[in-house]
Amino acid sequence: MVKAVLSAVLVLAVVSSTIAKYIPKTGKRIPQTLSRGWGDQLIWAQTYEEALYWSRSRNKPLMVIFHLEDCPHSQALKKVFSENNEIQKTLDEDFIVLNLMYETTDKHLSPDGQYVPRILFVDPSMTVRADINGRYSNRMYAYETVISNMQTAKKLLKSE
Repeated sequence: MVKAVLSAVLVLAVVSSTIAKYIPKTGKRIPQTLSRGWGDQLIWAQTYEEALYWSRSRNKPLMVIFHLEDCPHSQALKKVFSENNEIQKTLDEDFIVLNLMYETTDKHLSPDGQYVPRILFVDPSMTVRADINGRYSNRMYAYETVISNMQTAKKLLKSE
């Protein structure tokens, strides 16, 4: 009887310790709350300052997404953004990413006003690339062509 109880306790201890240390074999990263649904498998910077540091130290362009949870345009962009494998792969390999639901004190991040959603790129020299914009003259950083703007940001990094 004692052996059976000890065996059961030992089995429970082994199973509980195994569950606590489980790491998926697929290599997927644990979802971060910083993603806010924009790509749970990406590593997101927590602050603008941290993102600038990572961009400079890793020599990768920074992509800053301004959005609001209750904005239907932000939600539509988030859906396309998070479901597109090409965008997610390119961001994971070639960019530092930050998503913000508030404005920063850097006036360069709102060259044509404060609206959402808006995406801006910052190169590793900490220069906001206002020349990478969308097709709308009244909202230059509201994108429908995110992929082409990401490719432009990568090309500018390599050419400079």
